[in-house]
Amino acid sequence: MEDQILALRQEIAELKNQIGIMEDTHKIRCLHNIYGYYFDACLFEEIVDLFAEDGEVRFMGGIFKGRTGISRLYIDRLRKRHTNGHNGPVYGLLLDHLQLQDVVTVAPDRLTAKGRFRCFMQAGRHESTGQTRQWWEGGIYENEYVKEDGVWKIKVLDYRGLWHADFDTGWAHTPPNLYPFYSTTFPEDPLGPDALITENKPVLWPDTDVLPFHYPHPVTGEWWKKR
Repeated sequence: MEDQILALRQEIAELKNQIGIMEDTHKIRCLHNIYGYYFDACLFEEIVDLFAEDGEVRFMGGIFKGRTGISRLYIDRLRKRHTNGHNGPVYGLLLDHLQLQDVVTVAPDRLTAKGRFRCFMQAGRHESTGQTRQWWEGGIYENEYVKEDGVWKIKVLDYRGLWHADFDTGWAHTPPNLYPFYSTTFPEDPLGPDALITENKPVLWPDTDVLPFHYPHPVTGEWWKKR
C-alpha cells in the first residue's frame, strides 16, 4: 500500500508539473502576442515594461541592454520616428504586427523559457497625412523569457527583420541593403545600441540566412547547424 501511495504521489507531482508547463507556455504566448498588440498601437512605454530589468533587445545588428538601452530604442528612436514622441496611435499611421507560428519551450525548472515567432507587418501612412507610404515587412523572433516573482517577462527579444518591400512593387524589387544595420554604438550614436552583433550577423533580402533554432529537430533530436 505504501508503494502504491508513493507512486500515486509521484504521478500527481508529474501531472502538476506538466500542467504548470502548459500554463507557462500559454502565458508566454500571450506575453509575446501582447507585445505585438502594443507595437500595433505604438504603446512604447508599455512595451518597455514587458522586459526584465536586465533584459535586452537585438535589432538591426545592434544590442540594446537593460531598461536604459531598451528605452533608448523604443522611446527615443521608434516612438520619435513613428509618432513624433506621442505614446499611442496617431492619425493616419498603420503599423500592424501579426505574430505567428509560435514554438515555445519552457525549461524544466519553469523559471526560464525560449520562444520562436514569425512577424508579418503591414504598415503605411494615409495620404491625408501628406506622407503617403505603404510597405510590408517580415521577420523572425528568437526570444528568451524569465519568470520574476511569479511573472513572466521578456529577457531577450531578438528580432531579425528578414525582408522589406514597397507595397506597389513588392519584395522582388527590394534594393539590396535597403536599411543599413547599425555600425556604431552609443554614445557615439546617441540613439544607437550598446553593442553590435558579431555572431550570426543579420542579413536582409535578397540575402538569405537561417536564424538558429532554440530547439532540436523534433524527430531526429539533432541540432541544426549551418553547412
